[in-house]
Amino acid sequence: MKALIGFSAAAALAGTACGAPSATRPQGERVYRQNCYACHAVEPGGTTPAGPTLHAILGRPIAADPDFPYSPALRRVAADHGRWTPELLDRFIADPEAVAPGTQMGLLGLDDAAARRSLIDWLGDSPAR
Repeated sequence: MKALIGFSAAAALAGTACGAPSATRPQGERVYRQNCYACHAVEPGGTTPAGPTLHAILGRPIAADPDFPYSPALRRVAADHGRWTPELLDRFIADPEAVAPGTQMGLLGLDDAAARRSLIDWLGDSPAR
């Protein structure tokens, strides 16, 4: 399992299991809080010094927030892929360096496919979050 900077990988994945979409919502929020919260807001317009908001990320253009200084690595992903799809986001969360070589993500990767699926479902669940 890849290490997570600032987090215990075992704690990050504890209790995460695959289930029906309604069952994954609390798990997705838990995965977000354990892996993403320190660097990414989920509110519209919310940012942190480390990362842009994840609000309405599915279908959103990659590296498109004019107020955030994206890395050249993310700008290359934007040029190659255009928008965040569930599949691309899944690959990125699994191994950010493989998708965006040179990225500055603190998360080195999340191996657990069910945890990633729960997170992506949760992020895409409510555009009004």
